[in-house]
Amino acid sequence: MATEIKDIAHAVEASAVMKLLPARPRLLALGEPTHGEDALLDVRNELFRQLVEQEGYRTIAIESDCLMGLVVDGYVTSGTGTLDQVMEHGFSHGWGASAANRELVRWMRAHNDGRPASERIRFAGFDGPLEITGAASPRPALTALHGYLSAQVDAGLLPCTAETLDRLLGTDDRWTNPAAMMDPAQSVGQSEEAGELRLLADDLVALLDAQTPHLITATSWDDWDRARLYGRTATGLLRYHFRMADTSPSRMTWLVSLRDSMMAANLLAITERGPALVHAHNGHLQRDKSTTRMGGLPLEWWSAGAHVSAHLGAEYAFVATVLGTIRHQGVDTPAPDTVEGLLYALPEDRCVVDAPRLATALGDTRPEPRVSPYYGYAPLDPAHLARVDGIVFVKDVPQS
Repeated sequence: MATEIKDIAHAVEASAVMKLLPARPRLLALGEPTHGEDALLDVRNELFRQLVEQEGYRTIAIESDCLMGLVVDGYVTSGTGTLDQVMEHGFSHGWGASAANRELVRWMRAHNDGRPASERIRFAGFDGPLEITGAASPRPALTALHGYLSAQVDAGLLPCTAETLDRLLGTDDRWTNPAAMMDPAQSVGQSEEAGELRLLADDLVALLDAQTPHLITATSWDDWDRARLYGRTATGLLRYHFRMADTSPSRMTWLVSLRDSMMAANLLAITERGPALVHAHNGHLQRDKSTTRMGGLPLEWWSAGAHVSAHLGAEYAFVATVLGTIRHQGVDTPAPDTVEGLLYALPEDRCVVDAPRLATALGDTRPEPRVSPYYGYAPLDPAHLARVDGIVFVKDVPQS
C-alpha cells in the first residue's frame, strides 16, 4: 500500500495539480481543514503565483467579506491606498493580520504594476458580510446599489428615494445587535421595515438587470459587475436577517445554508472574469453536504462548492488540503489507519496526491475517520475521498 501511494504523490506544484484534471477548470478550489495557519497560506500563495504565470489564472478569491475585498482589489489593480490601509480595512475575520495574506497582496500589486488593465490579476472576497456572532447592516450594499442606479437611470424608474431607504434602515446597530444570534426576538429581520426593504431591494436588482445594456455602455463592465455584487449582498443579507428572526427548528439550517448560497453566487460571478482560484475551508468547497453541530443539534446543508459544482460540472475542481500534525494546537501524529496516517508515512513534507487513484488503491479498505482534539481542525472525511479531485498533503504545520 505504501508503494502504491508513493507512486501517486508528487511535488506541490501547479503543474502537478493540473495533471490530475481533464482540463483547466474555470474555478479551481483549494481547501484547508483549519484557519489561521500561515504555512497553509504560503502553499496557497505559491500555487496561485504558478497558476497565474503558467496557466493564465486571473483571480484569487478567499473566504473574506466580499465588500471589504473591493478595497484589496482596488489596491492590487490600481494602487489605491497603502498596503497598511488595505490589510486593516480589506479583510474580515482578522485575516488582515496574516503575514501570508500581506505577502499575497504585496505580490499581486507588484505583478500588476505597469501592466495594462486586461493583464492585471484580481482579488475578491467571496464570503458575505457575516460573522459567527451575526450579520452586517444591509445599508452599505443597498445604498451603493441605489446610488449607482440613480446616477444612470431615470428617477421615475427607481422604486424609492435614498431618503426612504435611510428611514427604513434606521440605525445600523439595530441590524448588528449580537444578541440576535442567540435570541430571534432581538432581530429586526422580520420587522415591517425589513419587509419593505426586501421588496425594494428586489426591485432595485430587477432594475439593474433590466437596464444592463445601457449601464454597461454608460459606465463600464466592472462598475456594473460591482453593482451586481451590491445587489446580491443586499438581498442576501436581508434574507439572512429574516431567518435570524425565525423561531422555527430550521433556523440554524437556514442561516448556514444562506451563507453558502451567498458564497456560491459570488464565486459564479467571479468566474465570468476568467479562470480563478478560490481558497477557503474544505467544508465550504467540498461537493458533499457539509455537517456540523450547533447548540447540540446536527445540521446538514449544501456547501458553496456543491452549488458551484452543480452549475459548472467539470469546470469546477476541488483539491482538499490534508494535514499530519498541528502540534501547537494539540494535533499530534495521526493513527496509521486514517487517510492522514497513510499519507504521513510518505517521506515528503508536502505533496500532491491523486485522490481518485488513492481511493482505488484503498479498494475495500476503509480508513478510519480521524478524531481531532482541536475544535478548529476538521480532518478529511474518508467517505468524501472519491469526490475530491486531489489532495495537498502538509505533513507538519509549524506555529505561525
